[in-house]
Formats: sequence, C-alpha cells, structure tokens
Amino acid sequence: MDIHQFHEDRQRRMDLLMNEEHLGIKRFLALDSAAYRDDALDAKTKELLGLVASTVLRCQECITYHAENCIEQGWKKDELLDALNVAMVVGGSITIPHIREVWETITELESGDN
Repeated sequence: MDIHQFHEDRQRRMDLLMNEEHLGIKRFLALDSAAYRDDALDAKTKELLGLVASTVLRCQECITYHAENCIEQGWKKDELLDALNVAMVVGGSITIPHIREVWETITELESGDN
C-alpha cells in the first residue's frame, strides 16, 4: 500500500465532505475524533480497539488508519497480530483478506518503507 497516497486521498475526501454545511455530519465526525482521546481507557488502547472493530466491520480505510495510529501509539507487531487474531475469530474468515492487507501495511510502517 502506498501510505502517502492513502493520506492524500483521505485528506482530499475529508476536505470535500467538510466543505459542506451539514451540521449532523460535522457533529458525528467531532464525536468520532473525541472517542479516541484519553479517558477511562487511554488513546493507545482505543486505537487497538478501533483496529479490531474496523477489521471485523471490514472497512479497509478505517483498518489502515487505525493500524498506522497503533504503530504511532507504540503497539508492537506481536501485539497487533494477537489483536488481529481476535478480530478474525470474531469476524470470521471473511476478514482474512483485510488482515493480509493491514499486515502488509504494518510491515511497511515498521520497516520505514513508506
């Protein structure tokens, strides 16, 4: 995966959406951002939860986003692999293609090939 292209595409799409004057969408996006801040659970743990939930729901853009944030938050590859195993058990074999793709992204991020 070209992580730079991912960021560029995601930002372009977000800018298009945020240029619209829809209060409900803007409120939801603000709520989404706030959900990942430190509270009873720290942001690091919440990112891992986001990765697992996104994998089960099979949202590839979300998976990539949370995988990158998990790396930035300090999760190690063995911990991420264990969390992805939970996602696969919960989500079933249909999550396997997403797990393969996210693992490639995690490997690239860890190796600095991005």
